[in-house]
Amino acid sequence: MSAVGRREVRVSAEFERRFAPVSDRLYRYAFGLTRDRETASDLFHDAVLRAIGARDLPEADPAFRAWLFRIVRNLWIDGQRADRRRAGFDRELAEGEPAPARPGEHPVETGLVVREAFAMLSIEHQEVLALVDIGGFGYEETAQLLSIPKGTVMSRVSRARQCMFDLLAGDRVIPFPAQKSRNAR
Repeated sequence: MSAVGRREVRVSAEFERRFAPVSDRLYRYAFGLTRDRETASDLFHDAVLRAIGARDLPEADPAFRAWLFRIVRNLWIDGQRADRRRAGFDRELAEGEPAPARPGEHPVETGLVVREAFAMLSIEHQEVLALVDIGGFGYEETAQLLSIPKGTVMSRVSRARQCMFDLLAGDRVIPFPAQKSRNAR
């Protein structure tokens, strides 16, 4: 057995004990960022492998949880940057293409439109919406996870929601009302 294999076995009992309570939320966060099950699963597994391979684990459970979410976030940001470089997106060409057809009332079509709109948001807006609206984190917890002030989180969430509304306004997608009690945590 290789040294990596031995290390994995040695770390696994402690890692699994600490990871189990966080795993579902971590996957939901990955899904919130990617909006695709397969991509979320890949991101989730890459993050777990990165965490298992780490030399040291944060000692306190809240720090361990925040560390795991930062791994997912950083891997996702790296993937976004790589995708943008590979795509070589040319806005001038895109402006010359016909606009996509408006979706019907079918939920799958609506979901695709929402995913496309979400992908058009800045990385900062995507990550706060993924944490707050999809992951169910409060503003304070999101601020701690992203290492930014709570007011910045609140501002980004507000702007991101407005952006989503503006992007979806012509597509007959009805936004859910904000749930202040959930976000006030």
